[in-house]
Amino acid sequence: MEQVLIYFSENREAIFIILLSIFLGIEVISNVPSVLHTPLMSGANAISGVIIIGGIILLGHADLSEFSLELVLGIMAVLFGTLNVAGGFVVTDRMLNMFKKNKKG
Repeated sequence: MEQVLIYFSENREAIFIILLSIFLGIEVISNVPSVLHTPLMSGANAISGVIIIGGIILLGHADLSEFSLELVLGIMAVLFGTLNVAGGFVVTDRMLNMFKKNKKG
Protein backbone atom coordinates (compact mmCIF):
# COMPACT_ATOMS: atom_id res chain seq x y z
CA MET A 1 0.00 0.00 0.00
CA GLU A 2 2.85 2.32 0.78
CA GLN A 3 4.31 1.82 -2.70
CA VAL A 4 0.99 2.82 -4.27
CA LEU A 5 0.94 6.02 -2.24
CA ILE A 6 4.53 6.76 -3.22
CA TYR A 7 3.65 6.17 -6.90
CA PHE A 8 0.67 8.53 -6.69
CA SER A 9 2.68 11.22 -4.92
CA GLU A 10 5.49 11.02 -7.50
CA ASN A 11 3.10 11.13 -10.50
CA ARG A 12 0.32 13.35 -9.19
CA GLU A 13 0.64 15.86 -12.05
CA ALA A 14 0.22 13.17 -14.70
CA ILE A 15 -2.71 11.63 -12.80
CA PHE A 16 -4.32 15.06 -12.48
CA ILE A 17 -3.95 15.67 -16.24
CA ILE A 18 -5.49 12.26 -17.06
CA LEU A 19 -8.44 12.85 -14.71
CA LEU A 20 -8.97 16.37 -16.09
CA SER A 21 -8.85 15.01 -19.67
CA ILE A 22 -11.45 12.36 -18.84
CA PHE A 23 -13.73 14.95 -17.22
CA LEU A 24 -13.30 17.38 -20.14
CA GLY A 25 -13.96 14.63 -22.70
CA ILE A 26 -17.17 13.56 -20.97
CA GLU A 27 -18.37 17.16 -20.71
CA VAL A 28 -17.61 17.95 -24.37
CA ILE A 29 -19.23 14.78 -25.70
CA SER A 30 -22.32 15.12 -23.51
CA ASN A 31 -22.90 18.81 -24.39
CA VAL A 32 -22.22 18.71 -28.13
CA PRO A 33 -25.34 18.20 -30.29
CA SER A 34 -25.50 14.82 -31.99
CA VAL A 35 -25.27 16.50 -35.41
CA LEU A 36 -21.73 17.63 -34.59
CA HIS A 37 -20.48 14.30 -33.21
CA THR A 38 -19.18 13.07 -36.57
CA PRO A 39 -17.12 16.19 -37.46
CA LEU A 40 -15.82 16.38 -33.89
CA MET A 41 -14.85 12.72 -33.96
CA SER A 42 -13.16 12.94 -37.34
CA GLY A 43 -11.21 16.02 -36.24
CA ALA A 44 -10.13 14.32 -33.04
CA ASN A 45 -9.04 11.27 -35.01
CA ALA A 46 -6.92 13.45 -37.28
CA ILE A 47 -5.15 14.79 -34.19
CA SER A 48 -4.01 11.21 -33.60
CA GLY A 49 -1.19 12.00 -35.98
CA VAL A 50 0.50 13.51 -32.93
CA ILE A 51 0.29 10.12 -31.25
CA ILE A 52 1.92 8.48 -34.26
CA ILE A 53 4.79 10.98 -34.18
CA GLY A 54 5.21 10.43 -30.43
CA GLY A 55 5.25 6.67 -30.97
CA ILE A 56 7.88 6.99 -33.69
CA ILE A 57 10.04 9.17 -31.42
CA LEU A 58 9.60 6.63 -28.60
CA LEU A 59 10.61 3.81 -30.92
CA GLY A 60 13.64 5.82 -31.98
CA HIS A 61 14.83 6.03 -28.37
CA ALA A 62 13.97 2.42 -27.48
CA ASP A 63 16.62 -0.26 -27.20
CA LEU A 64 15.72 -2.65 -30.00
CA SER A 65 18.09 -5.36 -28.82
CA GLU A 66 15.82 -6.35 -25.94
CA PHE A 67 12.12 -6.42 -25.09
CA SER A 68 11.37 -3.19 -23.20
CA LEU A 69 8.40 -1.12 -22.11
CA GLU A 70 9.41 1.70 -24.47
CA LEU A 71 9.36 -0.68 -27.41
CA VAL A 72 5.90 -2.04 -26.55
CA LEU A 73 4.41 1.41 -25.90
CA GLY A 74 5.94 2.80 -29.10
CA ILE A 75 4.55 -0.03 -31.21
CA MET A 76 1.12 0.29 -29.59
CA ALA A 77 1.10 4.08 -30.11
CA VAL A 78 1.98 3.78 -33.78
CA LEU A 79 -0.50 0.94 -34.35
CA PHE A 80 -3.47 2.48 -32.54
CA GLY A 81 -2.72 5.99 -33.80
CA THR A 82 -2.64 4.72 -37.38
CA LEU A 83 -5.93 2.87 -36.90
CA ASN A 84 -7.50 6.01 -35.42
CA VAL A 85 -6.29 8.24 -38.26
CA ALA A 86 -7.49 5.80 -40.93
CA GLY A 87 -10.84 5.44 -39.16
CA GLY A 88 -11.16 9.22 -38.96
CA PHE A 89 -10.62 9.60 -42.68
CA VAL A 90 -13.14 6.83 -43.45
CA VAL A 91 -15.76 8.44 -41.21
CA THR A 92 -15.08 11.88 -42.70
CA ASP A 93 -15.40 10.52 -46.24
CA ARG A 94 -18.66 8.80 -45.34
CA MET A 95 -19.96 11.99 -43.73
CA LEU A 96 -19.06 14.10 -46.76
CA ASN A 97 -20.80 11.61 -49.05
CA MET A 98 -24.00 12.21 -47.07
CA PHE A 99 -23.98 15.87 -48.16
CA LYS A 100 -23.48 15.18 -51.88
CA LYS A 101 -26.52 15.48 -54.08
CA ASN A 102 -27.74 12.33 -55.76
CA LYS A 103 -27.12 12.62 -59.55
CA LYS A 104 -29.53 9.80 -60.50
CA GLY A 105 -32.69 11.76 -59.82
